[in-house]
Amino acid sequence: MTIGQSLLPEFDQEIAQTRKMLSRVPDSLQEYRPHPKSMKLMRLAAHVARLPQWGWVTMGSTELDLASTPQDPPIATAAQLLTELDKEAAAMRAALAKASDAELMVPWSLRNGAAVFFTMPRLAVIRGMVLNHMIHHRAQLSVYLRLNDIPVPGMYGPSADEM
Repeated sequence: MTIGQSLLPEFDQEIAQTRKMLSRVPDSLQEYRPHPKSMKLMRLAAHVARLPQWGWVTMGSTELDLASTPQDPPIATAAQLLTELDKEAAAMRAALAKASDAELMVPWSLRNGAAVFFTMPRLAVIRGMVLNHMIHHRAQLSVYLRLNDIPVPGMYGPSADEM
């Protein structure tokens, strides 16, 4: 079993939990933000839904240059969030399933033109900048939901709304 294949059960669990959270996002609160410095709810939810894209992009390249990366079109509805997550997660899962251990150790860089933010093995990008990043923003999204009295699904056991 490769390292990528060994990540699949965790990946599948986190995608399923993310899908549960995104399924609670209402269309009616797209512009909501808990603070002026916070992202709007739909922008945050779209970011969460699209984070698996970073995984398959990482596996198919050695860098991402933000200066030359086109922006994804905005997501307009909660239903589109789930469609986007399912599409990006399927592509990332396929990339992980076929990745060799050597491919996961290839250095990968995030840059903005000449400025390099970091270089690390693809595996570290997958764990830190894709999976952990998705979990972090999913938790932010749960706070947005809680502040609007929308029942929050449990992620690693029942939530207060499921007790």
